[in-house]
Amino acid sequence: MTEYLKRGKPEDERAEDDAKVREVVEAALKEIETRGDAAVRELSTRFDNYTPEAFRLTDADIETAQSRVSKRDLEDIKFAQAQIRRFAEAQRASMTDIEVETLPGVILGHKNIPVQSVGCYVPGGKFPMVASAHMSVLTASVAGVPRIIASAPPNNGEPHPAIVTAMHLGGAHEIYCLGGIQAVGAMALGTESIEAVHMLVGPGNAFVAEAKRQLFGRVGIDLFAGPTETMIIADETVDAELCATDLLGQAEHGYNSPAVLITNSRSLAEATMAEIERLLKILPTAETAAASWRDYGEVIVCDNYDQMLDIANELAFEHVQVMTDRDDWFLDNMTSYGALFLGPRTNVSNGDKVIGTNHTLPTRKAGRYTGGLWVGKFLKTHSYQRILTDEAATQVGEVCSRLCLLEGFVGHAEQANVRVRRYGGKNVPYGEAAE
Repeated sequence: MTEYLKRGKPEDERAEDDAKVREVVEAALKEIETRGDAAVRELSTRFDNYTPEAFRLTDADIETAQSRVSKRDLEDIKFAQAQIRRFAEAQRASMTDIEVETLPGVILGHKNIPVQSVGCYVPGGKFPMVASAHMSVLTASVAGVPRIIASAPPNNGEPHPAIVTAMHLGGAHEIYCLGGIQAVGAMALGTESIEAVHMLVGPGNAFVAEAKRQLFGRVGIDLFAGPTETMIIADETVDAELCATDLLGQAEHGYNSPAVLITNSRSLAEATMAEIERLLKILPTAETAAASWRDYGEVIVCDNYDQMLDIANELAFEHVQVMTDRDDWFLDNMTSYGALFLGPRTNVSNGDKVIGTNHTLPTRKAGRYTGGLWVGKFLKTHSYQRILTDEAATQVGEVCSRLCLLEGFVGHAEQANVRVRRYGGKNVPYGEAAE
């Protein structure tokens, strides 16, 4: 029997919060679409208290930002980008163009073509997420996207030097200091000074996630990546300190970041809850982490590993950290999640910052139908066909003619019939099926 030792905010209250966010985003996007740059500037003033001469950074601005990054920080950024680039290049190499002769004279194939322009959003308000620049900009660059623009909000009233540096080193062609709804809205809809992109990528707060949701269709998006989620699946092979540290390490992202422990050990569950209370007394980001834990934290005690697996797959969390005596079993059987972190030696922060996998991952159960951002998200797979011989044109045409008329499409059938008459020398009456 499953037992909840702690539950988060009820679903109806969460839905009410979502409705408020939707209203704000809808109004802001309408303003951007109607009034362009003027609306973007007003929104930046309202939300970020930031009104520069221009939101796009010049080459001199970028050089100034880079000069303010310490040698150690620059080395660490380059190390992380090397890891991420290496994995993205391996992923890209796995995606090949194909061409196959399915029948004599019938050639089918597909090509992987990069999206032609991408807007990369990098969160940077409360916490400047330097790593998000690697994950979006650099991965798009490896995919071969010819126009990559990147935007992050101001930090302490100016562009954040490390974020700008990471964007530049990652391969951004245009860099903007612009945050939130106004950033993703301007990139997707276009304004007098910002040419619209074909696709939006990158994580963000609830407002950014909702803006991407409302803009989807007008532009492509990577996925719905809202407030971060973390789940720990643990048994008695680990202790409360590891579990509590890893839960709070993600809960500090924001006031609405779900953090859940699933375990088959009641003693571990109780000890973890006590350890969380202890750590919240000394954690510098306790104000944020405590709010998330209070409203969105959950502790679930299960009878066995099968129950743990079923609940984990149902919740389909963004980050799933597995610390058990059967980590490979979870790897083999987990079907719905953003990314897995296996064993006590690894942790979600590794994936967030440096190890090489992408940290832009599905939230709110989107892991049931999509994976996270990767080089393949920036590639479109387009098919093509070619018929080389009269015999093939006739053979395929005859079958096509009959199938079209089966569905009542006479005009479709005639596309096939004209080839049968021309290349097969057969007398097929207009509008009738080829024999």
